[in-house]
Amino acid sequence: MAFRSEEAQTEDYLFKIVLIGDSAVGKSNLLARFARDEFYPNSKSTIGVEFQTQKLDINGKEVKAQIWDTAGQERFRAVTSAYYRGAVGALLVYDISRRQTFDNISRWLNELQTHSDMNVVTILVGNKSDLKDAREVTTAEGKSLAEAQGLFFIETSALDSSNVAVAFQTVVKEIYNILSRKVIQSQELQKKDSGRLANGKTVVLQADENQEANEQAKKGWCCSS
Repeated sequence: MAFRSEEAQTEDYLFKIVLIGDSAVGKSNLLARFARDEFYPNSKSTIGVEFQTQKLDINGKEVKAQIWDTAGQERFRAVTSAYYRGAVGALLVYDISRRQTFDNISRWLNELQTHSDMNVVTILVGNKSDLKDAREVTTAEGKSLAEAQGLFFIETSALDSSNVAVAFQTVVKEIYNILSRKVIQSQELQKKDSGRLANGKTVVLQADENQEANEQAKKGWCCSS
């Protein structure tokens, strides 16, 4: 979900972002590293859904990212599918040392597109980049899949914190940019027809603005460690 407060001087945004992917790819540790700069080597699988709110400063504005950590186990998927609704951002995570988790990306992407209310700003995340000797998925393969699906791409390591903040910030900044463009468009529309639009109304992120992000991503925007 996304909103803008009515008072311009205290403008505040809230974005719902979901972490999805197979079990044990490191979703919970990515969130722990980003939100609290912590890492749990013996962390247990997430049961159902958990979330945390993290504040970011984007162009001088306070942005709150409500990040939902979803269970990757098959038996919880019927429960977690409801939590896709309202999401405007997603981190689609696989483990570079387990090819099966990479092969399952298309299934997760299809689930995201099926259950979300709109097109979602999505970044493909190849996690556990510190496991260089155990790598089963190359960086080139990750980039190629991201380009084919119109996604952002990055490789991360929750263990050594490599690129973790960048992954989350990339999604949040892109959502903010889309919303900012909508605000500008709304303001221009108000000037043309002030009688039809009232000031201080909620600004909701719609699918057409996300199309712009998808088009940009299809041009090959990506980064890696």
